[in-house]
Amino acid sequence: MHRSAEPETAADFESAASALLPPEIWDFVAGGSGAETTLAANRAALDRVFLVPRVLQDVSSCSTRSTLLGRPVELPVAAAPVAYQRLFHPDGERATSRAAASAGIPFTVSTLSSVPIEQVVEAGGSVWFQLYWLRDDAATLDLVRRAEAAGCEAIVLTVDVPWMGRRLRDIRNRFALPAHVRAANIATTATAHERAGAASAVATHTSQEFASRLTWAALARLRAHTDLPVVIKGLLAPEDAERAVDHGVNAIVVSNHGGRQLDAAVAGADALPDIIEAVRGRCEVLLDSGIRSGTDVLRALALGASGVLLGRPLIWGLAVGGERGAIRVLRLLETELHDAMGLAGCENVAAARRLRTSRLPATHSARGGEPLPGPVQAGTSY
Repeated sequence: MHRSAEPETAADFESAASALLPPEIWDFVAGGSGAETTLAANRAALDRVFLVPRVLQDVSSCSTRSTLLGRPVELPVAAAPVAYQRLFHPDGERATSRAAASAGIPFTVSTLSSVPIEQVVEAGGSVWFQLYWLRDDAATLDLVRRAEAAGCEAIVLTVDVPWMGRRLRDIRNRFALPAHVRAANIATTATAHERAGAASAVATHTSQEFASRLTWAALARLRAHTDLPVVIKGLLAPEDAERAVDHGVNAIVVSNHGGRQLDAAVAGADALPDIIEAVRGRCEVLLDSGIRSGTDVLRALALGASGVLLGRPLIWGLAVGGERGAIRVLRLLETELHDAMGLAGCENVAAARRLRTSRLPATHSARGGEPLPGPVQAGTSY
């Protein structure tokens, strides 16, 4: 039987990227912290979400268009911040940002980007700047001013990394950055290039640079320091979501850092409904961690999210084909989302957010061979 060589799913890109990248670099992007329990739970939680489709709906003009932070987007998706993308392709963040622009979605450039902010913005499209709070407050706020001057359209403050989680793959590999890859946005005397003892050089560098004393006062200071929309990334507790809204954030990203920080942290899709309830429509809520397909995007919308962040699949596309590979990943996501929305009877994103969901209990698996239970949340609609 003839099989197309062109990847048709994110999983195809994952397989191709794992074969192409050096093992220690593959482990850096693919791995999680600890026993990788939360890494696995992110996928399991999404796989437990089943949709209750509507019928006899006119989906002849089904549209995936939406808005994020008040700006139009072709998909309710933003590219997640991923550090050091020149590890995966020489063009790094330049390629992925151009791909995001081509797909009509925002690109989030990391503090730890291997390409300077200004060069990422020059690639075109809408760019958000992801901020890690550094030990030096003045340097942190200088980064914010630099992002504003470059033309970034939002500040995404990541709050779940007082230090890097124990990523055992990186520790066992004694992972260090190659000479041609560096944190292009920060001036530092620390280095992520030198192996020292039985540790990850990248984790050591992070611990030396990041502020472990980060508190709500920093969010208040950031909110007072910039007129750009402020997004807070890394929340899982509804109490924290309420407090973030009180601090005037424009959006919350429900995230466990892709299973790379606290192992055994709750899966993003499991935390999402409680945060939606706590926020009560006062700001946008996006889901990060585990998104692999357009169907996953629809699941997130049906659970109440405004949209999602897409991380690893975009990197797989970058590794396989540079800008073209990243564009292909995003085009597949668009095709899958359009297909899923139409088959679920959703003519637009607003209709997708009205879909009802049915959840399997965590003790069951959709692939485990057991009979599926009746709807757990069949009466729930967000």
